[in-house]
Amino acid sequence: MCLAVPARVVALGEGRQAVVELDGVRRSVALDLLDDVAEGDYVIIHVGFALARLDPEEAEATLRLMAAGREPG
Repeated sequence: MCLAVPARVVALGEGRQAVVELDGVRRSVALDLLDDVAEGDYVIIHVGFALARLDPEEAEATLRLMAAGREPG
């Protein structure tokens, strides 16, 4: 089973790298599979690679669902 998650690009690094943030955690990811990524974009991340850009509303809705699934209840 594979898991890919949406994350927001918070900084562009050297070469084809970016820093993304998800739930306050920042990680460096490779942008080798995408063109024209900008700070503020949402991307789908899997094993350290940004696979696709997401519509911001879709990404935020997905992140809300993921957060709701972690709430005790």
